[in-house]
Amino acid sequence: MNTTAFSWPEGRRAAFSMTFDDGRRTQLDNGISILNRYGVKATFYPMPEALESDPERWRDVAAKGHEIGNHSLRHPCSCNFAWSRANPLEDYSLERMERELKEANARIEAVVGTKPVTFAYPCGEQYVGRGEGTLSYVPVVARNFLVGRGFDQWGLNDPVFCDLAKLHGRDMDRAQLETLQGLLDEACRLGSWLVLAAHEVAEQGDQAIAPAVLEAFCEHVTKANREVWTDTTATIGRYLRRCRGNNR
Repeated sequence: MNTTAFSWPEGRRAAFSMTFDDGRRTQLDNGISILNRYGVKATFYPMPEALESDPERWRDVAAKGHEIGNHSLRHPCSCNFAWSRANPLEDYSLERMERELKEANARIEAVVGTKPVTFAYPCGEQYVGRGEGTLSYVPVVARNFLVGRGFDQWGLNDPVFCDLAKLHGRDMDRAQLETLQGLLDEACRLGSWLVLAAHEVAEQGDQAIAPAVLEAFCEHVTKANREVWTDTTATIGRYLRRCRGNNR
């Protein structure tokens, strides 16, 4: 990509994607109506079981123009998390990870009718194995998806230099409106792609964004439409891929 020629569409200064992990019930009960009210298209990364437990509502989410991505088959994370020790990344091989990602894709497509093209790393962790046998599974994600989104990272994504297979995702849980507005302002200043990630949409919880905060931020994003391109990770990722040609 020619670094001096890059520009966001229609003269906008930055891009923004809002994402939600796991397919938590509060996303359907509290979040989706807020997003739809303001016309904010988001990317959801539900577990296959979450989709299959409420297929009609998730199909409606997709029909409203939101993206449904892949968040793995079994949500493997480090064995340092006690709740992950029955299925830790340390026990995975690259072959097993790729097999499970493809199975998750098939189950998601069976519910919503479209194959996921973007992926969110569970816990933001991007490895399999242990010690000298540790390997990155970023190449597996790059081979199978347009975008791989990390989690709980502080960087913004430079549209020219960012690796689409390991985008930085900023934690939106527990965030206050002023913080979110500040991140959007920073993205505009730097010409970057801001990707936010949340879990619950609820009044309380360590992994929750309050509905009132989400609504106020959606209103702010809508008013910033002339400066910020807000869309799904797939749509913005496709734009960057076209700008880059074969260079991911």
